[in-house]
Amino acid sequence: MTSKSLRVTRDLEPDLWREFLHDNPQAGIFHTPEMFTVFARTSGYKPGLWAVLDAGGCPVALFTPVRIALMSGPMGLLTSRAVAYGGVACRCGREEQAALNLLLEAYDRERSGSVLFTELRNAAPAGCLQSTLDANGYRHEDHLNFYIDLTQPETALWGNIRSNARRNVRKAETMGVTVDEITKPDGLGSVYDVLRAVYKRLQVPLPDASLFISAFQTLYPLDMMRVLVARMDNVSIGVLTLLIHQGVMTYWYTGTLREFSTFRPADLLVWRALKLGADSGCRMFDFGGGGRPDEEYGVRDFKAKFGGKLVNYGRNTCVHAPRRLSFSRRGYQLVRQFL
Repeated sequence: MTSKSLRVTRDLEPDLWREFLHDNPQAGIFHTPEMFTVFARTSGYKPGLWAVLDAGGCPVALFTPVRIALMSGPMGLLTSRAVAYGGVACRCGREEQAALNLLLEAYDRERSGSVLFTELRNAAPAGCLQSTLDANGYRHEDHLNFYIDLTQPETALWGNIRSNARRNVRKAETMGVTVDEITKPDGLGSVYDVLRAVYKRLQVPLPDASLFISAFQTLYPLDMMRVLVARMDNVSIGVLTLLIHQGVMTYWYTGTLREFSTFRPADLLVWRALKLGADSGCRMFDFGGGGRPDEEYGVRDFKAKFGGKLVNYGRNTCVHAPRRLSFSRRGYQLVRQFL
């Protein structure tokens, strides 16, 4: 296969799309046509698809960046970024490197001019593809994550959790915290209320409610999403959303109300998620990121308690508009005060 036999497409037949993902170990739920639909139905989000086909019309590489705008209108030029959750789905080899290079060149020509930068959040090691990413301006940064083996017996899963986290789980159960699963869309209101309170306290933008509604409507019927809610005296005090694809359960949006932190709902939610994943036949739990290794990060400390394997697949970022990005970052620190 040579670069001359490759071609880039912006459209892919869903069955061919899924077949490619099934055969690609680097592919995850964020590469799926179902997740593309979720993002397409989310306010402020616009997913894109770039795929490289070989001479026989079979996909060789897949790229699904999502353009996210915190604000509309002229301010979109200062708040729009593209995030490729899961990075690029592409095997590591000489032919695949040529395909990836062709793909990234096409993306750079065709992407929206409002995008400040494109970030690849890798769910697998870049390996030999890193040189191609470097050549196209995608600078690598260390970024950690945890993976937990769900095929081990429950006693081992529990035993690998640090003693302080096990105490917190027992404390939550003893104090009457319950964990229920949302099975109908009308239960998402309380989920979003908790997330909104948490993100406001942290001064971090929260996606529009349409993201969670769309995800539930699209993924839940296909057993690709689960939503857990921790309650105390019938009051929702914590939530955890989970995504499932090809045996991997991914920790997605989560949060617990600070005024109920002494009841330890966060620890209980994770333990119930691990049990749910194992009971559902999942083989791996993806903790969804652990921050940069050179920065203190309380979320990483929390996740480390649950006995997962620490990995550093990193992220790759290409800045398209350096001056606008610099101005945007200064403005964001000001805007955070009002979130």
